[in-house]
Amino acid sequence: MSLYIASLLTLLEPLNLLLILAVIVIGTVFGAIPGLSGAIGIALLLPITIGMSIETSFAMLLAMYIGGVSGSFIGATLIGIPGSSSSIATTFDAFPMTQRGEASKALTIGILASFVGTFGSILIATFLSPVIADFALKLGPWEYASLCFCALTLVAALSKGSVYKCLLATALGLLLGSVGMDQVTGVTRFTFGNFNLNSGISVIAITLGVFACQQVASNYAKGTQTLPKVEKTEIRGLGIGFKDITEHIGTILRSFSLGMWIGFLPGMGSGVSNLIAYAHSKSSSKHSEKFGTGYPGGIWASETSNNAAIGGAIIPMMALGIPGDSITAMLLTGLMIHGLQPGPLMITSNPEVSYLVFAGIMLCCILVLVFQLFAKRWFPLILKIPYRYLYSVILIITFIGAYGTGNNMYSIYAMLACAVLGIVMHMAHIPTSPFLLAFILSGSLESYFRKGISYASGDYTVFLTRPLSLLFLLIGVGSILWPLFLRNVVRKTKNA
Repeated sequence: MSLYIASLLTLLEPLNLLLILAVIVIGTVFGAIPGLSGAIGIALLLPITIGMSIETSFAMLLAMYIGGVSGSFIGATLIGIPGSSSSIATTFDAFPMTQRGEASKALTIGILASFVGTFGSILIATFLSPVIADFALKLGPWEYASLCFCALTLVAALSKGSVYKCLLATALGLLLGSVGMDQVTGVTRFTFGNFNLNSGISVIAITLGVFACQQVASNYAKGTQTLPKVEKTEIRGLGIGFKDITEHIGTILRSFSLGMWIGFLPGMGSGVSNLIAYAHSKSSSKHSEKFGTGYPGGIWASETSNNAAIGGAIIPMMALGIPGDSITAMLLTGLMIHGLQPGPLMITSNPEVSYLVFAGIMLCCILVLVFQLFAKRWFPLILKIPYRYLYSVILIITFIGAYGTGNNMYSIYAMLACAVLGIVMHMAHIPTSPFLLAFILSGSLESYFRKGISYASGDYTVFLTRPLSLLFLLIGVGSILWPLFLRNVVRKTKNA
């Protein structure tokens, strides 16, 4: 408790608090505007935080994270276009409510549901993460190697699109993660004589290129830089009463539980949880026919679950050093930039940083609640910001950030090369989340695998003879084979 209070006091220092408030506003803007997201915001912030203290860095990163996820419902509510995939299901009921003049009510439900999902999930994560970390300390390199393999295969199997393309993205991430100097022998790999690659490909170049630059280029090429006009709506007051909360308490609790669990699974995140929670709430509701017509229960389900996924994704990140989604992968990058090694040892060796993360998310979600309740009448103005200004600012920040990481032009060339790679992946419908997670985990997977082999005197079967390691491997292989098996069964059934 003392560490928690100390972390809160650090975050409440004037400079940190001002930065948090400023980034919350920016994160809400990024989350609200379709085509942008909190992930792009975090990618832009990473190079900026290199010269800052760990406390200030994570105050800003977490503020962008919470602001981006919670702000995504604004576009879904006011123009029927979600700011990101985390609020797709919100559109089904929030926009019809706006069309019939209940925009204030829809926005307030989204704000409160976001707060409940984030605050409740991070409260659970605060107490659960140390317990999981203590258990993880009893595991050996064999279990960790198998766990990394399991995480990568789950991400590939559960991501959108073809399983084969997801596996290709994972393999590509592992390949690029192996560039540079070997961890054990010191021999350089895949550098082709370029000394700039001796230390590997910069994760900043990957995040800025594959996420920020690629998104801007793709959106511009598609001509998605114009939005429907925001209809003039009267947005004032809360728009809801206490009864509007109590009559949907069952939906809130079920959606919260689903969001936590889905967020915990590697590669799932809020983009999946909102759709599953919405479908489950509709099927289990006594008023299922009202869903999709402007029913408040649909907004409660979607926004509670997608924000509850935040706490779910934070648990494996803090307890195991395994990101739950692409955003937590970037947060892990933030830890590594400041010389910290994510994993179960971090909670015991760097408890002040660990509790800073928990306290930071709690503080941010409270500030987001207050800000959005007071500022919701001005939300339509966010969706009127011209894209030409946003894209110009984003590109300038990416170039400055890339140059600042190495203070040389090579860093910019690396970012542009990653941007081209991201564009090619986007055109080929190859997902970027498995790619980034594989790149982040490649070092850990190799390190644990080689340690396990070394400790077992070259015996590879040790990964199969240790029960927990075998379980992780079976889950990983099963997650890939099971969808293929079901597809063949369905195909044979249709042909029969």
